[in-house]
Amino acid sequence: MQTSQVRRAVDAAMSTASALDLAVDDAIVLNDSNRLVVRLLPCDVVARVAPIAYQAVGVYSLWTDYHARAEIEVEVVRQLGSSDSPVAVLDPRVEPCVYIRDDFVIDMWTYFEPVQSEVAPDDYIQALERLHAGMRQIDVTAPHFMDRVADTQHWVASRDVTPELSDADRKLLADTLSDLSRSIVDRGAAEQVLHGEPHQWNVLNTKHGPLFIDFENCVRGPIEFDLAWVPEEVGEHYPNADQELLSESRGLMLAIVAAHFWRPDSEHPNALHGRAEFLDSVRAGPPWPAIDAL
Repeated sequence: MQTSQVRRAVDAAMSTASALDLAVDDAIVLNDSNRLVVRLLPCDVVARVAPIAYQAVGVYSLWTDYHARAEIEVEVVRQLGSSDSPVAVLDPRVEPCVYIRDDFVIDMWTYFEPVQSEVAPDDYIQALERLHAGMRQIDVTAPHFMDRVADTQHWVASRDVTPELSDADRKLLADTLSDLSRSIVDRGAAEQVLHGEPHQWNVLNTKHGPLFIDFENCVRGPIEFDLAWVPEEVGEHYPNADQELLSESRGLMLAIVAAHFWRPDSEHPNALHGRAEFLDSVRAGPPWPAIDAL
């Protein structure tokens, strides 16, 4: 989130929580990326805040419909919360919905104290299996993973969106996105609702075990698309995973992330370094590295 927005976003989170009769005296920023994640105290609620307005880049307006994405995320987690799925749940003291205040969209989550260690591969696999099982049971309308590919192809094709991308790299990403997505679809694998980005930064290691967060990129597609985001050992040992499909999905994931880094509105803290590293990994071709190796 832009520096000028952070104070306003924190104020919006605090005032929203206060209006919901939650005690709020202080706020601690836990993460600042495309959305601001704030721990509100003493009520101990995690507020996730995103701007509702678009950002203009040159003559092109980059719309990120955070309201729609937050609505999907809240509904997915609301339904998963009634099952045995390993998810960080919404705060039970307030209505499970998306709040709007001062041009921000805000949702309220339960705070879980993290355990200071990495999730063991076996625990990661078991948690992801349970998550996928739970997501097969929910009833939500999620975009298809090819919709995400189409958005990325649009970024790559537009010089207004990715003005610093060279012609050669623009062609590399365009060809990779087209070839791999077509090959994945042609395989005709079974599809279901997916997390969309279940990488290790979206898994909290807690005393309750691994819990998945951040379902804003929830999509429908083959399980291997989810596995493309996880550590290599997790993907290799996930039961009944098609390893060839996983490899292609990993290449597609790398191209999507690389394209995102080349958008001037990318707020990832390692965007400049990621531009070169992810492009190099796409250019090198298979075997594609796992995202945590980059």
